[in-house]
Amino acid sequence: MRRLFGFALLAMTACAADLRIGIIGTDISHVPIFTRILNDDTAPDHIPGGRVVAAYKGGSPDIVSSRTRVDGFAEELRAKWHVEFVPDIPTLCTKVDAVLLESGDGRIHLEQVKPVIAAHKPVFIDKPLASTLEDAREIARLAREAGVPWFSSSGLRFGQIATTMKYADATGVTVWGPGPMEEHHYLDLSWYAIHPVEMLFTLMGTGVEEVTRIAGGDRTSGSDVVVGRWKDGRIGTVRVLRPSGPYGAVVYRGKEIVQSPPNVPYSYVPLLKQIMAFFQTGKPPVSPEETLEIFAFMDAAQRSKEQGGKPVKLR
Repeated sequence: MRRLFGFALLAMTACAADLRIGIIGTDISHVPIFTRILNDDTAPDHIPGGRVVAAYKGGSPDIVSSRTRVDGFAEELRAKWHVEFVPDIPTLCTKVDAVLLESGDGRIHLEQVKPVIAAHKPVFIDKPLASTLEDAREIARLAREAGVPWFSSSGLRFGQIATTMKYADATGVTVWGPGPMEEHHYLDLSWYAIHPVEMLFTLMGTGVEEVTRIAGGDRTSGSDVVVGRWKDGRIGTVRVLRPSGPYGAVVYRGKEIVQSPPNVPYSYVPLLKQIMAFFQTGKPPVSPEETLEIFAFMDAAQRSKEQGGKPVKLR
């Protein structure tokens, strides 16, 4: 009861003043972009209601994209936006009302979110939620037992394709998007292909029971095709493009096939609006159950790949 009262009080506070937001990890591009959108009230894409006031730098020395960007993004937050940097996550939690867990390395999210959950702060966990299905489930368990609201999502869930092409009568969906890999993440789809995978689930909904993955090329070239069979017989397909490629989707309806236009623009604003609404209400726009099914889907795809493309049931 006390926890529910605490989140209600947080929502009341949000109406009276800006939420104090903390960032964990300054090694991905979302960090300076989110901070600018929230802290610059003169920007045309400014979202009111909260400001980034504190951060914990973090970083992963064995991931190139992390170690080459973490200091630069941290300095931008410090110099341009006057964000206070703290030595550890428990200290961060004493200074903020809500947390953006932005570390690019999904392997460390479980350990980084533990003190946030212990402090009972609502938290958005940026992609990838974790590097394994087991870690994803443990994050969900800890948050559930503590009564702490959280969610994780790709911004594509709230983008043009996912919000304009969702049909109740869809009999199947094919999506595509880039999928570079990171060697330390066991679920290799989670590193970047999480974006088209999440788009598939947004358009199809939950209920997948079996996954088949056909892998071609290697980590730097070629593509993967991941096919999911839903319990009601519908088929959803993800084509992962490497080294890069556009995003897109085709939705199969009873008497119509709908395809997304080329070069659909992307904006961080819809995702950040959802995050701010979540911080203010404690109500996640994506359920933990759906996020865990997405990870079970990628886990089955990984096991199918390891078994030479055999169909694999979700765990």
